[in-house]
Amino acid sequence: MPDDDHGAPTPYAPPAPGAVTVYRGATLFDGTDRPPRPGTAIVVDGERIRHVVPEADLPALLPDGAETVDLDGRFVTPGLIDSHQHLATPPDRPRAEAVLRRLVHSGVTAIRDMADDVRQVGDLARATLVGEIPGPDIHYAALMAGPGFFEDIRTHQVTRGASAGQVPWMQAVTPGTDLRIAVALARGTHASAIKVYADFDAATVAAITAEAHRQGIPVWAHAAVFPATPREVVEAGVDAVSHVTLLAHQGAPRPLTTYRDKPPVDHARFAAGDDPELAGLFALMRRAGTVLDATAALWASGEMTGSGDPEAAESARRTSDLAAVLTAQAHRAGVALATGTDYETPLDDPFPALFEELAFLVHRCGLTPEAALRSATAVGARSAGAHDLRGTVEPGRLADLAVFDEDPLRDIKHLRTVHLTVKRGRRHARADFEAGR
Repeated sequence: MPDDDHGAPTPYAPPAPGAVTVYRGATLFDGTDRPPRPGTAIVVDGERIRHVVPEADLPALLPDGAETVDLDGRFVTPGLIDSHQHLATPPDRPRAEAVLRRLVHSGVTAIRDMADDVRQVGDLARATLVGEIPGPDIHYAALMAGPGFFEDIRTHQVTRGASAGQVPWMQAVTPGTDLRIAVALARGTHASAIKVYADFDAATVAAITAEAHRQGIPVWAHAAVFPATPREVVEAGVDAVSHVTLLAHQGAPRPLTTYRDKPPVDHARFAAGDDPELAGLFALMRRAGTVLDATAALWASGEMTGSGDPEAAESARRTSDLAAVLTAQAHRAGVALATGTDYETPLDDPFPALFEELAFLVHRCGLTPEAALRSATAVGARSAGAHDLRGTVEPGRLADLAVFDEDPLRDIKHLRTVHLTVKRGRRHARADFEAGR
């Protein structure tokens, strides 16, 4: 066999078990329902959290040779999670690595990639996991849709050299598809979940979901799959749904048909934010534990409003208002919200789109900063199917931490005071990013 020592360098690899680092002097928001705790010490062994204790209890737990990092009263949260990214549509490796580097230096320790060219995303996931490049952990999806969806140019961008709809990460499902094999092929890409996208009826969404769960893999879906309605998607048992504005199609004036034939949305109907039909849907989502990846700030982003076309800008404004109203109603109803973006800020922006999503949730949707941060941590981990590994600062979890100079619970804009990210126990100083290192 080849020499095991050969291979690409891994300068960002997690520390080995037995390498103990103590982060002391923190005010900790741990992502649970507990209030922030000043004077807290976090003991990390390798890539895992060993202890979270008051400073007074630390001496009895401190092993010989432990490294100490004094946080000087700074504010610590669990590592942040962007629940809706697309790193490779189309594939652009230098850009993707730049996005990942900015994310991990902004406190982001995990993302959900919601369907891309898995040949590249899988390698990016491997590279950030083993530490070849700096970046969050990547939980990515393999997509399934009806055959008509694969006329979409994006599906050809992510399957170059093969046929869209006929590869394991982009499968066209028909009544004749053997779902046992289709799900097994998707799992073979090492995907974290199957994404149900478009052009399926309710029975097909339910059948895919049942088979995926039988094989032990979650299902992430668009909030409306056309002709499957939002209620039918939730009733199918999917684990998470994306795009809050698609929920408005539960009140469509005619039956849903295909992804390309969406009926118009009656914006005035939803403006008051207390639509009774959606109230029933949100109650169902709360009971089922369905996570809503709202992508609420998407329509207010420069990507949607910066074209210079007044008509497009007005459409984006109205859709942004709809996103705010529906997300607020979902939150009041107790639906679990995750913080997905579905876009990125320009690469010359020092901070990622996730900060804009969090600000939108607070300023437009009525969430407190604490609720918004829980959406970006504990609920984000649920959305990725990783709630047993990350999302809270507790013993046994991955050592994923975000450290801020100022308290983001007092003002969400204080996310921009990020000082340090710890991802799987490996430190990424914000100063290194700002210095271009």
